[in-house]
Amino acid sequence: MRDGEDAGGGVGAGGAIGVLVVDDDFRVARVHRAYVERVDSFRVVGVAGSGEQALRAVDELRPDLVLLDLYLPDVFGLDVIPRLRTARHDCDVMVVSAAREADAVRSAVRHGVVDYLLKPFDFEDLRGRLERYAVQRGVLRDTVVRGQADVDRVLAGAALPVPSVTPMRPVRLPKGMSAETAGLVERTLREAEGSLSASECARLTGVSRVSARRYLEYFHTVGAAEVSLRYGATGRPERRYRFVERGRALGDAPPSTPAAQGSARWGSL
Repeated sequence: MRDGEDAGGGVGAGGAIGVLVVDDDFRVARVHRAYVERVDSFRVVGVAGSGEQALRAVDELRPDLVLLDLYLPDVFGLDVIPRLRTARHDCDVMVVSAAREADAVRSAVRHGVVDYLLKPFDFEDLRGRLERYAVQRGVLRDTVVRGQADVDRVLAGAALPVPSVTPMRPVRLPKGMSAETAGLVERTLREAEGSLSASECARLTGVSRVSARRYLEYFHTVGAAEVSLRYGATGRPERRYRFVERGRALGDAPPSTPAAQGSARWGSL
């Protein structure tokens, strides 16, 4: 842990998810820290610049999530994970690295990382993954296993579908999301002919592209939307979202349900 970083006071204060940023480049670490602290429900509790510093910081700060670079000055990043488990630390690990080798990705999966994000990335790339992690963490924490299907979804790393909802039992959305916007995006996604991009959803709903993508990613996380990639001639592929009718996972209302009724199914924050 570097001088000046949080040295205690409790991880996850106020319900926030405590994050340890691990990167040997202090400038990159500073940027990643700033990104994390812009995301609702996340709080950076410390920064480490090596594998040994990361181990000591986890032992002292007990973060919920470690953003782990692989190219560290003393050890390969993935070698930190077994030592964390030997020390009985159950924090989750998200790799953030420039390592593009297939062996590194396969090894990361074998070590049980929750995600793998390639550098360089921008704020929206990390924000979407953190928000998806927060949703999955909350769903898995509250999961009741009723059968094999529930077990299979957990082992596959997919969030459990949202249960059928009635006005007496609304769905609680992640912090920062509104029931009204969720209902609007839900209806737009249901009524779309084919798939929608975040930009198209924003244009149809009148919300910003960033907000549209956040809600679409949430629906994808809870199993109510599927994602496909459309590749263009240049640049990153476009993410497209299609509504998934899993026994009316978003509620039992028909596609023609008004947005006002849809928003009533999403509980107030």
